[in-house]
Amino acid sequence: MPLMKHTATDLLRHCTLCPRSCGVDRVSGETGYCGAGSVMEVASLVIHRGEEPFLAGRTGVGNVFFNHCSMSCVYCQNYQISRHGGGTEHSPDSLAQELLIFQEQGCPTVGFVSPGHYLPLVAETIIAARGKGLTVPVIWNSNGFETVEALELLEGLVDIYLPDLKYWSEESSVVYSDTPGYAETARASIREMFRQTGVLRTENGTATGGLCIRHLVLPNDLADTEEILRFIASVSTEISVSLMSQYNPVHRAREFALLSRKLRPSEYWKAVETAEILGISNILTQEPDSSPGHYLPDFRKRDVFN
Repeated sequence: MPLMKHTATDLLRHCTLCPRSCGVDRVSGETGYCGAGSVMEVASLVIHRGEEPFLAGRTGVGNVFFNHCSMSCVYCQNYQISRHGGGTEHSPDSLAQELLIFQEQGCPTVGFVSPGHYLPLVAETIIAARGKGLTVPVIWNSNGFETVEALELLEGLVDIYLPDLKYWSEESSVVYSDTPGYAETARASIREMFRQTGVLRTENGTATGGLCIRHLVLPNDLADTEEILRFIASVSTEISVSLMSQYNPVHRAREFALLSRKLRPSEYWKAVETAEILGISNILTQEPDSSPGHYLPDFRKRDVFN
């Protein structure tokens, strides 16, 4: 397995897991931009029925939501946990057991949400879970702000990559997510994910492996959606793209005039039309919803999405 070259402790002693390369010694208690330490903090373990149908099946994805994040999106719908700790601490072995419980409950897939800052520990979790009998596909659900070198450690461990591709321009990346270099880094990481897993494959309607890119269409085209879709098509028009219409001005979004309203249906359908014109053949769409509250989690509740 890839991690045999480096233990989790090695990688956390001088942390360069994300492109920020803070270099802090997380094992000794130092924290960098994301705020994560050397033990996984899990905000929620939940069966999520609102994920893409080919991931959720009839039961839902068994999702592990982590505390902390390498980005600071002003409209983050997971803001209750993304910039804060306080979750339940888990070792790779204990979290592996939780994945097995999801499998026993009938989840066709299990997923890690915002896992990049815990990458070596998640890798150890997957290895432990497979050793204990986990057979369902594993999803890496990330913000796309990852290095190729870090992703290489996951080769052969992750079945399905589900990254966001948030922005094309440096300006939007900095202003709305405090993430210099996001666009270039995310494009490189997506090429690596595609190299590892290829196009999305399904069996009896459920994904078994491959890449699906999520793109949240933003008001006033702040993400430069056409450029993002052109890039995806240049990699492969067969890549599955989940075009999301669920933008809602939560967290700090109303402080920014261009993000202070919900997405207009016309803006969303223009994005869908662009994808079709570019020849992207596997597009998952959402009906634009004037009240997309059912997509918004509340991590204060036991059942996060209800």
